[in-house]
Amino acid sequence: MAFALITGASGGIGLSMAHELAKRKIDLLLVARSEEKLLTLQKDLSNKFGVRVEYLCKDLSAEQSAAAIKEWIDKNNFSVHILINNAGYGVWGAVENTAVEKLTNMMQLNMLTLVELCHAFIPELKKHTQSYILNVASTAAYQAVPTLSTYAATKAFVILFTRGLRRELKKSSVSVTCVSPGATSTSFIDRAGMSAMKDRAEKFSMTPEAVAKIAIDGMFHKKAEVITGFANWLSAQLTYWVPKSIPEKIAESLYRTKP
Repeated sequence: MAFALITGASGGIGLSMAHELAKRKIDLLLVARSEEKLLTLQKDLSNKFGVRVEYLCKDLSAEQSAAAIKEWIDKNNFSVHILINNAGYGVWGAVENTAVEKLTNMMQLNMLTLVELCHAFIPELKKHTQSYILNVASTAAYQAVPTLSTYAATKAFVILFTRGLRRELKKSSVSVTCVSPGATSTSFIDRAGMSAMKDRAEKFSMTPEAVAKIAIDGMFHKKAEVITGFANWLSAQLTYWVPKSIPEKIAESLYRTKP
């Protein structure tokens, strides 16, 4: 029995990815901070789709969280053939006005934990005839984003890391994909402290269910990169063809800290 391991699985895109994989009769290992949400999700998916679901309540922004996940999996003899690094969040505001602890905590989750999990599970993934890594970035990664400067940079890291990892593993059984969602109807805006932008963002948001399906389909089709939604894809492509100052100026106007 092989499992898909999903981080940040208790809400938003991660929750929708869990549903999408459960529909396909894939057993799940779910990791997130909220035990109550994980327990509810475990019961829901097991009853609805007849799949096995196990969970670990863990704050993935804490140091050594990846090692704790690997220890849990080894202790229970779980076999992992899909690794989905979905956990992540943003912090909105000028760098000088933001507590450095908030920025470094976000960097730990968005970058370091992701790398540590990939490093920890590559040997296990290689044991399978076919296995997958799906790393979640963001369309914010394709240009600098003032007031989301650190967040955008962490997601640019995810894209470049995933591209490199894909080439490193191209002769193995492990397919590596990066998905970059645009605005999605999740709790991201609330956690990032961007409530002033909520109404504006909702006009352009995709549902997490739609994003999850596109992402999972792309992973199973062994795509290198997936950008969800045509408008998001087009905006990302334009960053390659116009001077960097133009998309950065647009981003600055969109994400200004005053509504």
